[in-house]
Amino acid sequence: MGIFSSISNAIFGSDEEEAAPAADAAPTGKAAAKRAAISGVDVEARIASIPGSDKLNWKTSIVDLMKLVRIDPSYANRKELAVELGNSDYSGTAEDNIALHKAVMNKIADAGGIVPADLKD
Repeated sequence: MGIFSSISNAIFGSDEEEAAPAADAAPTGKAAAKRAAISGVDVEARIASIPGSDKLNWKTSIVDLMKLVRIDPSYANRKELAVELGNSDYSGTAEDNIALHKAVMNKIADAGGIVPADLKD
């Protein structure tokens, strides 16, 4: 499981017990239920309900978002997340971290979550 999956699972719940569907097959069973559960979810409200969210700047900081969902925000993990999301040039600068946070929020929105525009690109 990748770093993004860990973030998504922390927000929406885990589907680890599901076997991966074939590339051309639609999700079924728990995977389909999870996809349906993500659709229409207010991501900002869901994350804000995590204990400790009021003490972290998770809305703009990838480090704080990762801390909130109990993922080590080390450079190595942020680099791995960036590569997962298509940025092989990640260097850990403030600009890279802002872009990485937006990429995570965009991917959550792509999965069906409702993400406010100010948290995405």
